[in-house]
Amino acid sequence: MFEALFKGLALGLVLALSVGPVIFTIIKQSIYNGQEGGFSFVAGVWISDILLVVLSNGFTELVKELLEYKKLIGYTGSSFLMGLGIYYLFFKKSKLRLNGNGPVIKLDRSDHTQIFISGFLINTLNPSVIIFWLINATAFAVSHTIQQRIIIFATCILFNMAADTVKVLLAGSLRKRLTVRYISIITKISGAILIAFAIALLYGIVFLSDKMQ
Repeated sequence: MFEALFKGLALGLVLALSVGPVIFTIIKQSIYNGQEGGFSFVAGVWISDILLVVLSNGFTELVKELLEYKKLIGYTGSSFLMGLGIYYLFFKKSKLRLNGNGPVIKLDRSDHTQIFISGFLINTLNPSVIIFWLINATAFAVSHTIQQRIIIFATCILFNMAADTVKVLLAGSLRKRLTVRYISIITKISGAILIAFAIALLYGIVFLSDKMQ
């Protein structure tokens, strides 16, 4: 059991420290929309990860079949990131009001839903995330029992959720010290980063996949 816990923590640490569009969008959402927006976004990411973990462990062949459409998933994910990045960079306007504690924004149910869906899609439409879970699920299936795998992946998910919570809280705290102008600048930087990840994902799908075949 302790070995399974240790492996789960190690896997969670790798996931929490991995650099990708998710981590930058967590920071962006938390700064722009506050902790409420940040938690709505990471909730979408968490549901995506849980779904992929269940599919990778229980329906390995199905996930392998999905990887046959890796290029289509990659193109869709790249297009989504590109569109989101362009929106943040050129069209997103700060609709904030100020009070004594800093910039404030009101989020309604539709805002939370949109943010949640964006977190879910950014994570799910990234082929590298699917491959990450499939490779680890396949590797652990060879040498670990189902009970051990449940401990490993549950520990990994919980650790990553705790890490995402810390990211949201820290970014939300930083938000109170920023003016509307700086928040607008951060939004544009986030958009540029998403566009860069979209281009990198597209390059990996178009060129690197062909070289590996």
